[in-house]
Amino acid sequence: MLKVLMIIACLGHVLCGITDCMMAYTKDGRFEFTDTKDPAGMRKLFQSMTTKRLEIAMLGGIFALFMSSLGYVSLSKWMTDYSDIAGKIMMVSGLFFLILIATHHVLCGTVEWFYVRLGRTDEALAVVMEFFRRTAISAVAYVGLLCFALTFGIVVLIGKTSLPPWACVFNTFPIFLVLAPTKVPAKGNLANAVMFLGMSILL
Repeated sequence: MLKVLMIIACLGHVLCGITDCMMAYTKDGRFEFTDTKDPAGMRKLFQSMTTKRLEIAMLGGIFALFMSSLGYVSLSKWMTDYSDIAGKIMMVSGLFFLILIATHHVLCGTVEWFYVRLGRTDEALAVVMEFFRRTAISAVAYVGLLCFALTFGIVVLIGKTSLPPWACVFNTFPIFLVLAPTKVPAKGNLANAVMFLGMSILL
């Protein structure tokens, strides 16, 4: 059963990565935060974006993160057999990440939705960017992910679990460091997906 949950979590992150790309990529290029400083460039970039696509991306992302939550919770419970403290840290940090990242995902989609719905005007851009700045604190979710990944990786590395120490490479943190310099999209979700894929094989 644990393997099945790891596979579901892996697929959840793959799906979440797809929904991220649905919000970040348009027919006219990839959206970067620095693009918001160029209203004319923003209008051109988002001219083909539709509110329907953004709605699917937001709702799909929530469902995807629910799928992924099965992996975080199961891995945390598995860890308690070897270290009760580590397991609890992983559970709390994992839930912290999941709840806030789902919120952040929807808020990012909401910003784009209103920008498109309000006609992609300069005024619309100013309003949605003010909203984004006021809600960007939700991005603190990544602190939870970092805590989860480091706790899991360290306990495996020091040989406190049934996994071999080298299995610590199947961890979000080192995988993300490898992907960071590349142009691969949805790096965070891809790193998480690889971690759960590895666990589905090793556990």
